[in-house]
Amino acid sequence: MPMQSWFRDAKLGIFVHYGIYAVDGVPESWSFYTGQVPHDQYMRQLDGFTAARYEPRDWARLFARAGARYAVLTARHHDGVALWDSAHGDLDVVRRTPAGRDLIGPYAEALREEGLKVGLYYSHSDWNHPDYASTVHPQPPEEEIRANPYASARPGEEDPAAWARYLAYRDGQVGELVARFRPDLLWFDGEWERAEEQWGLRELAELILAGNPDTVLNARMLSHGDYATPEQGVPLQAPDGPWELCLTVNDSWGFQHQDEHHKSVRQLVRYFTETIGMGGNLLLDVGPKEDGTIPPAQVERLEGLGAWIARHSEAVYGTVAGLPAGHHYGPSTLSADRRTLYLVCFDPPRESVSVRGLRTPVKRVTVLGTGAELGHDVIGGLGEVPGVTWIDAPRAADVDERATVLAVELDGELDLYRGTGRN
Repeated sequence: MPMQSWFRDAKLGIFVHYGIYAVDGVPESWSFYTGQVPHDQYMRQLDGFTAARYEPRDWARLFARAGARYAVLTARHHDGVALWDSAHGDLDVVRRTPAGRDLIGPYAEALREEGLKVGLYYSHSDWNHPDYASTVHPQPPEEEIRANPYASARPGEEDPAAWARYLAYRDGQVGELVARFRPDLLWFDGEWERAEEQWGLRELAELILAGNPDTVLNARMLSHGDYATPEQGVPLQAPDGPWELCLTVNDSWGFQHQDEHHKSVRQLVRYFTETIGMGGNLLLDVGPKEDGTIPPAQVERLEGLGAWIARHSEAVYGTVAGLPAGHHYGPSTLSADRRTLYLVCFDPPRESVSVRGLRTPVKRVTVLGTGAELGHDVIGGLGEVPGVTWIDAPRAADVDERATVLAVELDGELDLYRGTGRN
């Protein structure tokens, strides 16, 4: 089926890694998998997970102020702790933590009240499930997967019946998420620990789409995914088709007490515009504390990014990927009718801004946010090779402290020269 149009137009989503790992502020799931903390110590965090100040409406309002159009919450990470009262297994925050209630339903309701699409993260793998480490990837991408007792059976100790039970458990939980919360997007993870056939991804996709045919699936459903999910770094070349960059505000996915290495709002604007300028969405991650509050430093950054987006929304929503690299020193977007080009300038322009290879005549150039009109001129060119379009630099009063956007109105649809010049 075709990709849902809302996803391509969303531009910004908020990723939320929320779970028991926030109690001690340790890496989510991985900290016991790698031996950073003992397994029993990790699991004792169940006793401290209160969600005492969990207000999903506050989250949803914050995400809307940030300019996001969807959010993705970790319904169940690799540690197997579900944030809802699952009938499949008993490792969930309703039964096993002081929180004592379903956290997914109120989240989904709050997002929809704000007009945001609902995304849920679910890990294929569950390092706590007694039947999980019962088989082995035939060709693991990393040999350490075979050696980790949480991930794989020992050689010669594979148990097909146990693996079948595990898949029934996973399918049961995913079925609950689809039936009870009807997510617009399911964001899977953990796919590297098994081959696609072992996971039964065709059957899983059929189960999901039978319950809700409009569900968007990420690439960690492998050949059944709808879009690519690069992680923690803007790709130098855009993936084919729809895609999304998932990125942390600091260095951690979940809440970690010591991690104050937050990206600045200016840096987040750069990540965001570089991503949408290549045709992708940014899925920006925050890590709430165990009580459900998002750290102030992360709130401040979401609101700062949202303020910039609000001033420049014309260059964000309803646009497509802009100029290929080499035509402008910075990212750009293009209106859906291909008649307005939006140039992003991270630093205050000095003297002029240039656009190379532009064949379509320019009608007018203005500064988004202030409306100031800028002069422009074309210099040079020979035969089929167009000259360089030079745009006068805006006045200091028209420069945005985080990134200035110039709206270049074209006299027709964008037409670019991509050749090598006269030879």
